[in-house]
Amino acid sequence: MIPKELNHSSLHYSILKHIVDVGYAPSIKKLAGQFNTLETNVLAALKALQDYHGVVLHPHNSEVWVIHPFSLAPTNFLLRKGEMEWWGNCAWCSLGAAALLGGSVVITTTLANSSKQIRLHIQDGHLLDKDFYVHFPIPMTDVWNNVIFTCSTMLLFDDENEVEAWSTRHNIPRGDIQTVEKIFEFAKVWYGNHLNSEWQKWTLKESKAIFTQFELTHPVWHIPDSDGHF
Repeated sequence: MIPKELNHSSLHYSILKHIVDVGYAPSIKKLAGQFNTLETNVLAALKALQDYHGVVLHPHNSEVWVIHPFSLAPTNFLLRKGEMEWWGNCAWCSLGAAALLGGSVVITTTLANSSKQIRLHIQDGHLLDKDFYVHFPIPMTDVWNNVIFTCSTMLLFDDENEVEAWSTRHNIPRGDIQTVEKIFEFAKVWYGNHLNSEWQKWTLKESKAIFTQFELTHPVWHIPDSDGHF
């Protein structure tokens, strides 16, 4: 049985706070010491949190691989604040991570994961570089079928018209295209509760309400009217 101290909210908060503070995730051993419990209890709690879509674990050792909006492995999205660095999983995640970090954050990435490198500057909650677009090719109903792949496809473009050619070239569906400015505001709301010690996953109904708030109406954003979490 998982100790009540290792509930989804407390475990999620402890991992994410550690990442924000030091730049990487705590190990299973460190979490066991922090919660004064056995490593087997931490492992069970992590696997339960993964089932809840709160974390993604490495398949061979069950250490933290992804806890949105951060990746614990190198990606195409590098965030820098002062002397510290983090990785974001995708454009959406990176904008949300910048909002969580606060202050002055620079996101370095490449357009369409190709050769042209760009930087997005965020200053005290304001995005300064707005002439870009975010492509969402994977339907939200399919996101968790392979969330690592899903995130790898949510990229930045500097021209909406380039998405069609890119999608054809790589045999990846053309999905929804949104301005980076809108997705930054959306990401602030979507990830705004992640550093709350009482964090819970958005329910499907809450998720739909947020999508509606930001006028995300393309079929990619359609999710069922049912119970459960995103």
